Amino acid sequence: MISKIIKYLRKSKNYKQKELADKCNIAISTISGYETNYSQPTFEMIEKIAATCDYEVIFRNKETGEEITSNNINRKEI
Repeated sequence: MISKIIKYLRKSKNYKQKELADKCNIAISTISGYETNYSQPTFEMIEKIAATCDYEVIFRNKETGEEITSNNINRKEI
C-alpha cells in the first residue's frame, strides 16, 4: 500500500523518480524500490517524502476525530 501512496505523491508534483530522490537525498534505486514494494521506507522517510511533495502524515482518531501529526505531537501530553 505504501508503494502506491509514494508513487501517487511523487506524481502529484510531476516529479520523476530521480527528482524526488535528489530532493530527499537518497538514491533513485531507493525510490524505485519503495514504489515497487521491493523495500519498505522508514516512517521518517515516509514523512520526508510526504513533506517534499507538500503533504503531511496525519493520524485521525475514528471516534473523536482528534488528529495527531509529527508537528503537533510534542504539544500534547502523553
